Amino acid sequence: MGDFRKHCITSDKLPADLHIILSDIIQGSGNITDIFPYFLNHAKQMYPHIECLDELRKISDLQNPLYWYPIARSKKRKIIFHAGPTNSGKTYHALERFISARSGVYCGPLKLLAHEVFNKCNSRGTPCDLITGEEHRYAKSETSPACHVSCSVEMANIQNVYEVGVIDEIQLIRDPGRGWAWTRALLGLAADEIHLCGESAAISIVQSICLTTGESVEIKQYKRLTSLEVENSALCSLQNIQPGDCIVCFSRNEIFSVTNAIEKMGHKVAVIYGNLPPGTKIAQAAKFNDVNDPCKILVATNAIGMGLNLHIRRIIFYSITQPTVSGKGDADTDTISVSSALQIAGRAGRYGTQWPKGFVTTYKPEDLPVLKKLLQQSPEEIEQAGLHPTADQIELYAYYLPNTPLSNLINIFIALCKLDSTLYFICNLDDFKFLADMIQHIPLPLRTRYVFCCAPINRKMPLTCSMFLKYARQCSKNEPATILWLRKQINWPPRMPSNVADLLHLESIFDVLDVYLWLSYRMPDLFPDADAVRTLQKEVDKIIEQGIRKITILFKNSKADFEANEERLYYSDRNLKTNDERRKDTLTYSLISRGLLTPEMLEQLKMEWSTENKKRTNTKRSERKYHR
Repeated sequence: MGDFRKHCITSDKLPADLHIILSDIIQGSGNITDIFPYFLNHAKQMYPHIECLDELRKISDLQNPLYWYPIARSKKRKIIFHAGPTNSGKTYHALERFISARSGVYCGPLKLLAHEVFNKCNSRGTPCDLITGEEHRYAKSETSPACHVSCSVEMANIQNVYEVGVIDEIQLIRDPGRGWAWTRALLGLAADEIHLCGESAAISIVQSICLTTGESVEIKQYKRLTSLEVENSALCSLQNIQPGDCIVCFSRNEIFSVTNAIEKMGHKVAVIYGNLPPGTKIAQAAKFNDVNDPCKILVATNAIGMGLNLHIRRIIFYSITQPTVSGKGDADTDTISVSSALQIAGRAGRYGTQWPKGFVTTYKPEDLPVLKKLLQQSPEEIEQAGLHPTADQIELYAYYLPNTPLSNLINIFIALCKLDSTLYFICNLDDFKFLADMIQHIPLPLRTRYVFCCAPINRKMPLTCSMFLKYARQCSKNEPATILWLRKQINWPPRMPSNVADLLHLESIFDVLDVYLWLSYRMPDLFPDADAVRTLQKEVDKIIEQGIRKITILFKNSKADFEANEERLYYSDRNLKTNDERRKDTLTYSLISRGLLTPEMLEQLKMEWSTENKKRTNTKRSERKYHR
């Protein structure tokens, strides 16, 4: 009603008869209900879905997702849940059955895990293909696919029939962003046997979902193969590190500063964090695992929780809080979850390594009691599994609402959808809507727009977002994004990193190439040079690996660059400095340390701040003259 009132007050194009009716109401000779037809007409213009609510509600009915997968429903599947903690052998037993089967599909949470299973399967003499969003590799050839497939869970083929399907880390069915992929695999894989591997916390939700499909679940419980001991004292000082230690940090800033401090003591350090390319992670892991390599210390983020086999003797939590983002987008910190604590701590003392027993502690003494309490608990039972609207559903929405932006279609879908909230939830679609809004002004067919919005974009990386827009524009113009075009856009070749910001820029370039490869499998005519891009990616991977090896030098240079720029900024602006600008310095440090701001960009900002201050000064002088 507020919109209509505002419309009546501010619009200069109201119908003449509405003017008369409003005048009559003001004079007391009319009835308020007389304006209802005009209100309804305005509401339909503002909210066009009102006219087709029934149809939209039918399209967004998610109460029975089991019927989306008719091939799986036509089979009598045997569900086997391998439940246990990290390092209990649960995945090993599922993979043994996978390798020995006539045909099978492995669905992993990470590309690294899919690669590992692909290599293991082929080395054991069972031909296996690899399918991830960015890479397809074949044991034989593309025209002669193998009977076994190792894939990232989002890429699971629900049309093919297999003897055995393995879904790893099934507890991620609760993940706010990706949980839908595990739900889809659980409900949709058309295999005689489905082997689920994960935490016991997922047993209840799996049983409840399988109850709706009429399938029973066989539970196989596993215990940890080696003992894990929580130490009674914290590390307190990096001087106390020992061979086989892994210090777990929850930010790149901590990774760089801790690595720098340890290398200053004369230790060789391996580094692993989420944004590193897979090749660099594998190389760093191999370096740390090699008993003949002088590198005996690992500094890593929670990226080590899954996907890499690491020979860790002791896990040291540098902190037990991690950065989070609230629903309003505000940065905050929160204590790590029980599930994360168990997953990370469980990496110590892996079975089959030189360490027969694992240890875990914290860096700070005050964190140790909290960690002990976390490790004594079991993860909370999972109550809901994630769902996600399909391209077909959104396309049907667009048929009824042809002029509605994609992000608005998603909002309407979420508002109208019906689902069984005792079993399911709608996954967080903020990233999808962010990308939809970013390319809204670019003319693209809806199906193509939907594909673009599903791309694996890290929206915190400006270069990746910028190139995402350029990819969409090329597609809109129906012009292929060739290797020559791409090299020009990313200023190829890249130089060796001289500081941390350069290293993070290289990671962004790797991500840009990753997105190209992802798009090349969905729009090969418009992204035709996948092989050449993969070659560029390997080169970037090598440069990043070399940069990681001299991370202390990069850290020093970053500090020196920042201090030099900070000093220049101080002396040039010291007569203009205000409290607000001091806060900008703090933000500047944060942006530089995260690689989102380079020294050159800082210089440009300095000039802009100076110009802005001069403008404010001149404005104030003008105002004073005016008042006089």
